[in-house]
Amino acid sequence: MQLTGAQLIGFGTSRQGTTTFTGMDAGTGQALSPDFHEATAAEVDQAVQLAAAAFPAYSHTTPEKRAAFLERIGDEIMALGDELLEGCTRETALPAARLTGERGRTVGQLKLFAAVLREGSWVEARIDTALPDRQPPRPDLRRMLIPLGPVGVFGASNFPLAFSVAGGDTASALAAGCPVVFKGHPAHPATSERVAAAIIRAARATGMPEGVFSLVQGGSVAVGMALVEHPLVKAIGFTGSFRGGKALFDAANRREEPIPVYAEMGSTNPVFVLPGILREKGAALAEGLAASVTLGVGQFCTNPGLFVALQGEETTDFIHKTGQALAGSAPGAMLTGNMLKAYRSGVDRLAAVPGTRVAARAQAPDGRAGAALLQAEARAFLEHPELAEEVFGPSTVAVVAGSREELMAVADGLKGHLTATVHGTAEDLREYQPLLQRLAQKVGRLVINGFPTGVEVSYAMQHGGPYPATTDSRTTSVGTAAISRFARPLCYQGFPDELLPDALKNANPLNVWRMVNGEWTKGKVGS
Repeated sequence: MQLTGAQLIGFGTSRQGTTTFTGMDAGTGQALSPDFHEATAAEVDQAVQLAAAAFPAYSHTTPEKRAAFLERIGDEIMALGDELLEGCTRETALPAARLTGERGRTVGQLKLFAAVLREGSWVEARIDTALPDRQPPRPDLRRMLIPLGPVGVFGASNFPLAFSVAGGDTASALAAGCPVVFKGHPAHPATSERVAAAIIRAARATGMPEGVFSLVQGGSVAVGMALVEHPLVKAIGFTGSFRGGKALFDAANRREEPIPVYAEMGSTNPVFVLPGILREKGAALAEGLAASVTLGVGQFCTNPGLFVALQGEETTDFIHKTGQALAGSAPGAMLTGNMLKAYRSGVDRLAAVPGTRVAARAQAPDGRAGAALLQAEARAFLEHPELAEEVFGPSTVAVVAGSREELMAVADGLKGHLTATVHGTAEDLREYQPLLQRLAQKVGRLVINGFPTGVEVSYAMQHGGPYPATTDSRTTSVGTAAISRFARPLCYQGFPDELLPDALKNANPLNVWRMVNGEWTKGKVGS
């Protein structure tokens, strides 16, 4: 396999006469060297053309070969050693311990998708055998998921490994049989290129076709739009802001052939704290909530940016203790200077909403983000729904409801979010079952007596919610179900057995679960 410029554009080099952008040291704000090449439209086209040329061969590789490819990517990432973590810390200001865990998650999800491929039932095989004596006769029908085609993926700022070059979108697309053209995030270009090089080495070592993966870099809108608008790209994965995700979604729908955009955008992940549990565990909940708000300097898509409670002494004390914990928390460096500016202006914007005040705010030096707690009455929240909009960083808004009816009205007024959390005793939860039912219509994950900032990579995880949290609430960007985003169903009618994919053959050589004439089985057809 050739390591062409389009496969790994601008790897550690700048190009004379072309546009470059410079990586920044997140801790000091100083430029990192070297400059990174901004991909041109022609280079994006070259990368997509390579992916399209790779698709026929790659989509027909065996599950075992794709599984070995994913596992080898993980091995190559681990082989980068401390150099990867040290460079990533310089670019993002994320501590080494956090990045070590994130690297483990990245490698772990690659191995998890390898296991999914080896088990094989993700293709959702369904078989209706022929009924020639029925009137009218029924033909032999066999249905399964097949790969979509070349996929464009956009890296996230806040997870430079697990939601970046070799992150969940890339892993699930490659697992499905789709080549990937990855648009690196400008907040960590050197990290992106190190991981991209690891993927290319893995592709070469496992005999994958040229073009199965490419990295394009760039800080401009034009690079991303060139990828979304390319007629050979069949789907997009994105994690980032509402503004960015909506722009990509709109562009994809303006195409002659519209394509799915799986965009995870913004969410404030509301937390409802019910009266009984406040009486029993108010102090502990205040500490837990503050820790969740400030985890990773609030730079998690599941950060609890809003909590709701009924008016009363316990609630007043709970808000006070939460404010104390937030005001006493250590300020931290955000991923970029622009994010810090946006966070501060976002807190100021919320504080200016009528009926809202700053209840607590940590002192922070220049270049650091301090936690903030804002407070509003439910009436103000209902009149000003912008209080539920995401402010990316370590802040949260306390909404105090004067009655159960107001609390339910707050829940009804919510738009789509990734998560909602309810803290309550067993008695609370029985009494507030209607609240749980309403929240179930608003989110993709409903949490009881926990905090939403932990997102397990597993078979049952759902990381996605109704709009505007995501552009498609039927899908997830975390967990094994993410693979279905990059596949589509195909029905084979009247096919000879030898021409069918292995997952649909009578003998079931892959030993996968299949629905045969309405019943799930691993058995052979006709035995």
